[in-house]
Amino acid sequence: MPYLTAANDIKALIAKISKAKILWVDTEIADYKSNPRLSLIQVLADSTDGTGDATFLLDVLDKPELAKNFISQIMVNQNIEKVFHSASYDIRFLGNDDAQNVTCTLQMSRQIPAYILPLPNRQLKTLIETLCGIAYVDKTEQSGDWAKRPLTQKQLEYAKMDAVYLARVHSRLREILEECYPDPATENLTALGEKYQEIESQWKPLDAEIAEVKERFKAGMLAQNLKDSSYFQLSSSITMKVDFMTLARLTQTEGIELNFPVTLTKEIQKQLGKLIADPSLQVEDIASWRLNSNLQQRRKSTKKIAPQPETEDFTALGKRYKEILPEWKLLDSEVEHLKERIKKAMLVQNKSNTPEFKLSSSSILKVDFARLAKLAQSAGVELDFMVTLTQYIQKQLGDAINKIDVKIDYITSWRMTARTVEDEDEEIPF
Repeated sequence: MPYLTAANDIKALIAKISKAKILWVDTEIADYKSNPRLSLIQVLADSTDGTGDATFLLDVLDKPELAKNFISQIMVNQNIEKVFHSASYDIRFLGNDDAQNVTCTLQMSRQIPAYILPLPNRQLKTLIETLCGIAYVDKTEQSGDWAKRPLTQKQLEYAKMDAVYLARVHSRLREILEECYPDPATENLTALGEKYQEIESQWKPLDAEIAEVKERFKAGMLAQNLKDSSYFQLSSSITMKVDFMTLARLTQTEGIELNFPVTLTKEIQKQLGKLIADPSLQVEDIASWRLNSNLQQRRKSTKKIAPQPETEDFTALGKRYKEILPEWKLLDSEVEHLKERIKKAMLVQNKSNTPEFKLSSSSILKVDFARLAKLAQSAGVELDFMVTLTQYIQKQLGDAINKIDVKIDYITSWRMTARTVEDEDEEIPF
């Protein structure tokens, strides 16, 4: 466990590992609540190490030049695969969007269906204990004082083993993913189809009931003016929409170049007419594939006569939701996994039909807003459709957005989220 504190030693180590093909990397952050600062960078280049003796601990607290050196030689290097858990957190301190060839074990674990890996969450501690046969991993030092020097021996032991555990988890996840998604060219579509039909017959009634319960919860909370309950939270958001031509004229008047994709619906295509073939549009044709079941199973409706939203019993409704949720989640993950395997296999094996499924394709046409706006105005075509003003567009418009305020439609939408989110990103070190 080389613990490096001297700048020259750290630079020499960075130069050495810049030749590696893959590195397992972790960080420890000082004062993450008040003034987050990079404290340690843990790097492992030897995945066979089970002791942590091959983990390099780079002490970079308040040494931004060393962090920059690590970023420039390691993080932006496309030839080195960098493995993190919850990579989005670590790369905030290690290059952000400049980081290249980053693998996230959190995202890898989420590719594995819940019925294959039924875990309460995808935190590194849970994955270590479940996948690596380790009974208990002590993570108490995770919340330790990483701004204090010298670091304790317990902190150093903890830091070195995190990289070891990360490498083990990464290896096991790769193995499981290979088993989850066999070669599509050799998939047995008949066996997959039969399995899907069997699972679907169990999943459909539960899926319908889950949807009904959630809809009743949402309607009841709105009617009773509740934003919070034992099971769900209700939040609202405002969607801003403006007519395309209004936005097109504004950007031309203000000299603003807006570049974002616009989907050409059938209605917009009809309005464009022959102009859709104009080469200046540079229309992007994106193929989309859809898998449909050939055997539509009949089932009895599970929907019952629901009480009025104003008198909805959230306790009884929540109890039922809690009862059926675990089984539904497992079946739902299996249904989605089977459909994904079947779709990939049918594409690779060049089959559009099986006894159980039909594969169909459709085209999604997209053009750049600025190109479409320029063509529509030069040709005198009044395109009639609404554009959603995303945060990106609002930012690009700046103060100019105030000039179209009277023409903006404000649409309120409500979103209901479960109070107990089991599989969140590890946005902070905990």
